Amino acid sequence: MPGKRKREKVVAEITVSHLLQIARESGRSLTQEQALNFLNQNGCAYAMWTAMMRAGEAYVQTTLRQQIPLRVSALEHRRLAV
Repeated sequence: MPGKRKREKVVAEITVSHLLQIARESGRSLTQEQALNFLNQNGCAYAMWTAMMRAGEAYVQTTLRQQIPLRVSALEHRRLAV
């Protein structure tokens, strides 16, 4: 993976190679054609994209909830000390 970079937009996708690797790791075997068919059947790729977007939003919300109260309390602490 490349180093961390500031990003304005993040694109996430499951490619055929990712699907083949996931299948191998779970003890299953898929051909490239089977993987393509899986991704293209009945809106499967769109359903995965939707799930990834929801997971990303949940991650951002959780991260913000954890970080913002710490920053606010630090500001309040500074105000009280003055």
